[in-house]
Amino acid sequence: MRSVLCHLTCLCLFFTQAVPAQENNEKKLLTVLDSLLRKEVEAAQIAGGILLVKSKGRVICQKEVGYASRFDSSGNLLSNPEHLTRHHLFDIASLTKVVGTTTSIMLLTDEGKLHPDDYVGKYIPAFKAPDKKEITIRQLLTHTAGLYEWYPLYYRAQTRAETYALIASLPLKYPVGKERHYSDLGFILLGQIIEIISKQPLEQFENRHIFIPLGMKHTLYNPARRKRDFGQLASTSYGNPYEYRMVHDSSLGFVFKEINPDQWNGWRHYTLSGEVNDGNCWYACEGVNGAAGLFSTADDLQQLVGMLTGKEAGGLISKKTRDLFLVKDQFNNGLGWMMDTANSFMKGAPEGSFGHTGFTGTSIAVIPSRQLSIILLVNRQNRGLLPSKEYYNLNPLRRQVFETVLKLLN
Repeated sequence: MRSVLCHLTCLCLFFTQAVPAQENNEKKLLTVLDSLLRKEVEAAQIAGGILLVKSKGRVICQKEVGYASRFDSSGNLLSNPEHLTRHHLFDIASLTKVVGTTTSIMLLTDEGKLHPDDYVGKYIPAFKAPDKKEITIRQLLTHTAGLYEWYPLYYRAQTRAETYALIASLPLKYPVGKERHYSDLGFILLGQIIEIISKQPLEQFENRHIFIPLGMKHTLYNPARRKRDFGQLASTSYGNPYEYRMVHDSSLGFVFKEINPDQWNGWRHYTLSGEVNDGNCWYACEGVNGAAGLFSTADDLQQLVGMLTGKEAGGLISKKTRDLFLVKDQFNNGLGWMMDTANSFMKGAPEGSFGHTGFTGTSIAVIPSRQLSIILLVNRQNRGLLPSKEYYNLNPLRRQVFETVLKLLN
């Protein structure tokens, strides 16, 4: 009896000490994360940022710091900027690839309507050509299909249909399946395949089969063009200065003999709010494609993360399909999702972790083994290009946030 009482006493002491320690770590985490974001805003490095950290089913941190739009066309501070709230929609840029496109491909895989090892030519006849006939859906998902990393599609196409035909006509740049070269073009093609199989526009398929079932009421394409008020909008850049540089500055390596940089001049000259920043999506795909275009909130993105980790938000996709997509390939990445733990924004993550970033300043990191997720939405482009002609590098902030969360949450 005495040994049982001693055991119970030890347990009580353990929990009495553990709970305050956990609470202290969480308080410290909130203080550090708040400081990291505020430092960036106060230094005018970013307009603002939203951070959502969830651990073991609990929201540990939900923080909004800074402004929805803070800079004018010359990079000067606005006199009365709009403060960020959790309800602001962000242009999530390449998170579209995983949130919309990869999830759609997972759904179609689950339903037996395609398989990642299907040849692309099964769905797009132009890919039965001798140089492209070996390309598979898996290779599009893993950026190993040999396609150009980027191409100014809007110089030769103005609609999605024209864009699809143009991509199919382009020669390959790399050997099929041999090298990984991150490519928007592959994900634009995945969007086309989704439309062909579902017989629905990409935006309609994703809304009906992903966003509505998961309660992602503020995730959509083209919010500025929609009649319904979907919420407040965080602004990105003043026009597309970096893409303009990509076309005109040959030192970046994007030189195409058939493209004359001066043959097209449809550039936007205003601050983008509710219009996708990505030029290929806006100018050549009517604001919708498989590589970019989605707007969302941190709360909505957390719904998708919950579904993928199987802990909440319903069983939209089977565990079998999730496991198929979230396994590392020879380049240490999954299908669609980044899984390379040497990647700068989630360096040192436990095995099985996955995530993705977006050029506008967005990122998702998920650590299933710790039941942990980190969503960071920053409108870094609103400041404009730096004297280096680049946008502000968010990787140090992402690393600091990631390392702090992993250190203080057990």
